[in-house]
Amino acid sequence: MFEGLKNFVDGVPNTEGAHKTSKKKVKKFHHHEKTITERLEDDVLNQKSDSFDRFYTVVAVIMAIIIIGCLLFTVSFLPSFGDPSNPANNIVSEKYIVDGVEDTHAINLVAGMILDYRAFDTLGESTVLFIAASAVIILLFATKTKKEHDAEEKEEQKYENKHDPILRHGALLIVPAILIYGIYVVLNGHISPGGGFSGGAIMGAAIILYNLAFGDKSTSEFFSFKIYKRIIISALMFYALSKSYSFYTGANQIHSIIPKGIPGNILSSGLILPLNICVGIVVCCTMFGFYSLFDREEI
Repeated sequence: MFEGLKNFVDGVPNTEGAHKTSKKKVKKFHHHEKTITERLEDDVLNQKSDSFDRFYTVVAVIMAIIIIGCLLFTVSFLPSFGDPSNPANNIVSEKYIVDGVEDTHAINLVAGMILDYRAFDTLGESTVLFIAASAVIILLFATKTKKEHDAEEKEEQKYENKHDPILRHGALLIVPAILIYGIYVVLNGHISPGGGFSGGAIMGAAIILYNLAFGDKSTSEFFSFKIYKRIIISALMFYALSKSYSFYTGANQIHSIIPKGIPGNILSSGLILPLNICVGIVVCCTMFGFYSLFDREEI
């Protein structure tokens, strides 16, 4: 400090102070220097990426035009609609139509096809529904403490007691009719239009309507999460085991002990009737499971 004061009196420039000042400037410059990430963030925040947006829009439009062109080019090679020489009119479809009733004893050729000829595919579809429901359960299922659960139940009870009496009395009349109709569609799926998918959707809609009218507590008395798991897993296991037996006997030319009955009777078509029931149960449970999870985050 004294040397600096002496230099100031003698007129000698203070190089030390200048050096310190330059150091401060350098430090200040380094302190305010931005990284590439920070600059990109500033560009996005300050909306300076107009050129990138234009480039992205142009590329997206070009890609969409290319994809549409490829699809139209492919469609131009498809055979004309209704042409008897189309590839769809082959020996497979002819087999289903000509020998379907004799092979499966199912009057409904669609049920015979999806639950006998292509039963393995239908098992995969039912498994996909189960996996989808399981994924939604993992994502939306809320873990609540007992205190939170009791508080929600108390609040829910207040709301349920105020349900519209017209809705409740109407549901008492409509829900049984819908359930009976859904069961009819499932049980007659092999002798008339219908089956497990459509009948299961009808039964699932009936349970959802009952839940809307009477609340979660009343529904959980006969359809809790434990019951849901047991029913849907049992249906899938029965489907898999029964068709495994059918595949094994068919592949090894072994006579099956399951009677096919008389075509047109309710107890006919071998395993198609119980498989329709299994599919209907899986679809019904999946429908109500999705609704319940999205509505209250639990089943």
